Amino acid sequence: MSIRSNFLHLCLSFVNDYSAVVTTGIYCKPGCAGRPHPENVRHFQTAAAAEVAGFRACLRCRPYRYEPTVSVTGSNLVCRGVQLICDGVLDGGTEADLGTRLGVSPRHLRRLFDQHLGVTPDQLARSRRAHFARRLLDDTDLTVTEVAFAAGFGSVRQLNRATLEIFRANPSELRSQRRSSDRLVADGGLSLRIYFEPPLPWDSLLSYFRTRAIAGVETVSDDTYCRTIEIDGDPGVIELSPGGSDHLLLRAHLPHWEGLIHYVQRARRLFNLDVDTSLAIQHLKQDNVIGPLLDRYPGLRPPGTWDPYEVGIRAIVGQQISVAAANTIIARIVKRHGTAVTGLGDLGLSHLFPKAEVLARSDLAGLGLNNSRQRAIATFSSSVVDGTLDLSRSRELDQLIKSLTSIPGLGQWTAQYIALRMGEADAFPATDLGLRRTFASISGCDLSEITGRNWPTNWQPYRATAAICLWLAGTLSRQEGTDNNVYSDHS
Repeated sequence: MSIRSNFLHLCLSFVNDYSAVVTTGIYCKPGCAGRPHPENVRHFQTAAAAEVAGFRACLRCRPYRYEPTVSVTGSNLVCRGVQLICDGVLDGGTEADLGTRLGVSPRHLRRLFDQHLGVTPDQLARSRRAHFARRLLDDTDLTVTEVAFAAGFGSVRQLNRATLEIFRANPSELRSQRRSSDRLVADGGLSLRIYFEPPLPWDSLLSYFRTRAIAGVETVSDDTYCRTIEIDGDPGVIELSPGGSDHLLLRAHLPHWEGLIHYVQRARRLFNLDVDTSLAIQHLKQDNVIGPLLDRYPGLRPPGTWDPYEVGIRAIVGQQISVAAANTIIARIVKRHGTAVTGLGDLGLSHLFPKAEVLARSDLAGLGLNNSRQRAIATFSSSVVDGTLDLSRSRELDQLIKSLTSIPGLGQWTAQYIALRMGEADAFPATDLGLRRTFASISGCDLSEITGRNWPTNWQPYRATAAICLWLAGTLSRQEGTDNNVYSDHS
């Protein structure tokens, strides 16, 4: 299987094979306890495809409570198209807009989606919105009108039409059917369950974010990640904590609920919940260095990001300095140029991260940045503002790296690190000093022998997972006192 084909399995959490029973008209998610006769079963790559074929969701396994995930094995374009749909491209746009982003005609795009997923892009987007709406009807006390706009529908009428077609009931009827245990009650904010395919090494990922938390914007305390976000110009806060073996609890403190589906998706991206880890782990387990490390972190996935632009600034700041030094400088940038938010002192939060428009024209002198990094931040920010740099994940890895490294001051390390945090499965910052030191310590190689060009090739196409394994192992060794060197991963 080619590197590109392997990437498709990992870029989203495309778990597969929804089973539909022709005699009952019901479809189930993988692992449902139902045992129909094989002759009566049809298989679909997506829940949306089963719904288009006329099947309704099982009330036992409730597939609508999980993200509509698919298995794409033959088209990188389809994979990236689904990513963009999850980001909401079709909530306010058309299939023609999606095709333009991907560089193909709408007709060809529909043909590829039908071939690989059994649905059109619009059908997949509608199913995803309807599923999210039903989760809101179960978990929250939002009104039907609030649910409609939170799920990305343009009106209550659109929501009614979608739920009648997909669930055979209107929103009020669906809410009356919810289980008593579904409703989440919070003493503040709105609580939602965010499901994933277990296991999830929450403590390990939380440790990674704790080490790199941006003061004023992010905090990690005990088992909870918390950050400020911006909703149409207004500040908000999200908190993520463990909720069960297969879900996290998201508590959102937002000024309004319109477009909530998009912010929940971004929360999922923070911890890469839409990544199918099984193929990466199966592949890397065969490696003598990475294989044993994977046993420490079952279900390990690379850390994601709330905002690729934010990660890009963090990466530029952290070039060739320690994590602690980078934390200090980025905190100064936030304090000077970020938007102050009052009333969040108890959460340890105080600012929104600065916008690209602000840093593109800001004076960054006196913050600990040399002149070249000041220019790199300004140019990177300007490229985001004018659209010459696309951080939407519509581009393939090599194209993304090329566009990033075309910006003066952004080299291969910075570009690969940004790509890794954006969810590119084979991104790998090969010159990273922390990776080199940890690999040398484990493998017994001399540090000078490990360069940016002679890393093991058998890690491909899952080098991002290999990288996070080495980063976490390096952190653990320092905590245990086995490595007194300064750890500079430039991030």
